[in-house]
Amino acid sequence: MPGGEQAVLVTDDPEIITVQHLTRIIREELDTPLLRDISVRGEVTNYRLHSSGHMYFTLSEKNSSGDAAIDCVIWRRAALRVSPPPENGMDVIVHGYVDFYPPHGRTRFIGESLIHAGAGEKYIILERWKRELSAEGCFAPETKKPIPQYPVRVGVVTSPTGAVLQDIRNVLSRRFPLDLIISPTQVQGEYAHMDIAEAIRRIDGHVDVIILARGGGSFEDLFPFNHPDVIRAIVACRTPIVSAIGHEVDVTLADLASDLRAPTPSAAAELVVCDRVTLLREHAERKATMQNLILDRLEKYSRDLEEIRLRIQGRRIERRISDMKQATDDLRERLQKAISRRLIQEKSDLARYTAEIRSADLRAPLSKGYALLLADGEMIRSVDACTKGDPVTIYLIDGEMEATITEVRHDRDL
Repeated sequence: MPGGEQAVLVTDDPEIITVQHLTRIIREELDTPLLRDISVRGEVTNYRLHSSGHMYFTLSEKNSSGDAAIDCVIWRRAALRVSPPPENGMDVIVHGYVDFYPPHGRTRFIGESLIHAGAGEKYIILERWKRELSAEGCFAPETKKPIPQYPVRVGVVTSPTGAVLQDIRNVLSRRFPLDLIISPTQVQGEYAHMDIAEAIRRIDGHVDVIILARGGGSFEDLFPFNHPDVIRAIVACRTPIVSAIGHEVDVTLADLASDLRAPTPSAAAELVVCDRVTLLREHAERKATMQNLILDRLEKYSRDLEEIRLRIQGRRIERRISDMKQATDDLRERLQKAISRRLIQEKSDLARYTAEIRSADLRAPLSKGYALLLADGEMIRSVDACTKGDPVTIYLIDGEMEATITEVRHDRDL
């Protein structure tokens, strides 16, 4: 350095921050509602589709006010829904949010969807409809109805002249022929949404399941299937609805409101009916299983019957009867001994109880010349219980007498 002096970096200065701290501050400041959930219009330049499926490009703008550009990336999952893919020079509207990537120190726009600028106004309307219908609960999972496993009648809401209807017919006739009810409707045009909603209401209740179908097309072609009239008709429909609108990458609001979404109309037909060949094969397998089970049971019962037959014939049955007679004699002898012992015990108990009862009989001593004295029904056990003049009753073996106490003498007076 000039003059040979060396500069000393003061690292503990509180006003000095690290690069990591700075990038964190930038990222936090950019994380604001003003830079999230926004749509940006510009020209695509430097477009590159990575082998991973991510889309990288620059969104730029040139006008009299000056030039501006921002790097954009659309991750693979969102990129799959972009159809057709962007090209350099294309005027597009990208919906997403601003992000800062610290390792490269770059600010970029993360796209969640991309449409041609010509469809920008409809895209804004679509987002508003999506918010309103979501607030009404039209896309709630708990409102989804189960698809019947074995429908008898299948309804189709689609154009009667398109290839979609024929594709569905072919699949149903191949997999499981059944009644197919058509509720014809326009599938594109300014008033198509009204016709679609009416077609859904018209067929509701007359079939077991409804396929709402349309072939592939541009964003504008599929736009009627985003209209609130169609969505509310789907939600109000009592019959389960399977949507099959456009290609797999095309997702309309009708797909979100339906009870089940199929990637294509042909796939929808496969979802609503079982494969007849598979059912017949499963039936044959179950039938064979039942037959084998029945045969196994019959074979077991045959063996049991044969064993019983062998038991009841020839010397075996005689030996069995002899054993049973011997067992019967043994039981008879044991029973007789048990009865004899019980009778002896009962006689002994009876004699003991008789003696106890006799000993407790107050009249027993009367036979030996004794007498019982009672006053007022109570036995007199001591001279202290009587006084001169008390009436008493005297009980003897052969009767009773009434008497009056004329004198009371105690042993101590003798």
